[in-house]
Amino acid sequence: MNAIRQPKTTLEQWRALDAVVEHGGYAQAAQALHRSQSSVSYMVARLQEQMGVALLRVEGRKARLTEEGTVLLAQARALLGDVTRLEQLAASVSAGQEAEIRLVVDAAFPTEVLLTALTRFTRACAYTRLQLAEAVLSGADEALLTQSADIVIGAHVPPGYLGDLLLDVEFVAVAHPDHPLHALQRVLTREDLTRHMQIVVRDSGTLRPRDEGWLGAPERWTVTSMATSLAMLEAGLGYAWLPRHMLQRQLQAGSLWPLPLEQGQTRRVSLYLIHACPHQTGPAARQLAQILQEEARADRAPQALT
Repeated sequence: MNAIRQPKTTLEQWRALDAVVEHGGYAQAAQALHRSQSSVSYMVARLQEQMGVALLRVEGRKARLTEEGTVLLAQARALLGDVTRLEQLAASVSAGQEAEIRLVVDAAFPTEVLLTALTRFTRACAYTRLQLAEAVLSGADEALLTQSADIVIGAHVPPGYLGDLLLDVEFVAVAHPDHPLHALQRVLTREDLTRHMQIVVRDSGTLRPRDEGWLGAPERWTVTSMATSLAMLEAGLGYAWLPRHMLQRQLQAGSLWPLPLEQGQTRRVSLYLIHACPHQTGPAARQLAQILQEEARADRAPQALT
């Protein structure tokens, strides 16, 4: 059996060298490391001796890296960063912070709000992994019922659960300007709609899938995402209801027009934040829930002023 090779140098020696370079001298490094100047000088001298190359050269009152020192310290800094992250991860675990959170979000939830919230969460809980999945219709309910999520953002709070309102999403009926429905140039009825292709997003749930929003038209295309539905609308392949926040660019550019329906041109869907097991929610999940609620409130604020 081969003997395990022990490293000649220590992380403390490389940390001392890094501090000397970062702070511009031995005295400044000693102050930053809360050590004596003599101990810092000894560690760096011993490091150079063990490595067999000169890592530093003194120019005036400043210590600068040699070419060899520049290459080696760059590698050492990566190791120091890894160790720091490892120690922070251990501290998080010891404080009871979850290693992973499973988040299921209704596809209608505004992407911009979600990304802003997740950016904040990353800063607050950098060592908690996140599994993120999108759901449509009953898919969010199913994630709760099958215990495949820790936090769910959905349009329905199933019996036995409590939910906090996050925001309302407005869905708008739209079609391409050249669509035959717009060519009628009048207020449209339900019967008008049933004569044309409706694009519907498939329910991601499998236990109790729903056809919510489908008008029963014989012509229907079913897709798996709202992004695909939007692309089909822009290609003039049908009509659909989609969240207004997804349509802002197209409505402003005139590449999609709202359908002039006598009823149901728009509809609102409320989205709720639901904990799968509130009594088992850990600190990271509570932090994520709080951030999501704060960002949702910030998104609602401009609408409340109008």
